[in-house]
Amino acid sequence: MDNKKAHLPGDGIRSLPTSRLFKITNYELYARPNVVIMALGLVALAGCTGYIAYMRHKYEELGYYSAIKEDGTETFVKRTSKWD
Repeated sequence: MDNKKAHLPGDGIRSLPTSRLFKITNYELYARPNVVIMALGLVALAGCTGYIAYMRHKYEELGYYSAIKEDGTETFVKRTSKWD
């Protein structure tokens, strides 16, 4: 009467009895990790983060800041030295 499969350590949710609909809608819980895809995703994420940091550095290097005029409008003004 013992028709259950032997569960291996690390099987996690794969060892639980579920419906086919649950397995289809939650595919990532049952698929084995793909190291190549994870590496490509990590490179893409690092590239995007690096690009955002680069663009922020270039923007700050220009020396502009947002200033609010007396009428309430916001403008970008180039920083000037008091000595100029």
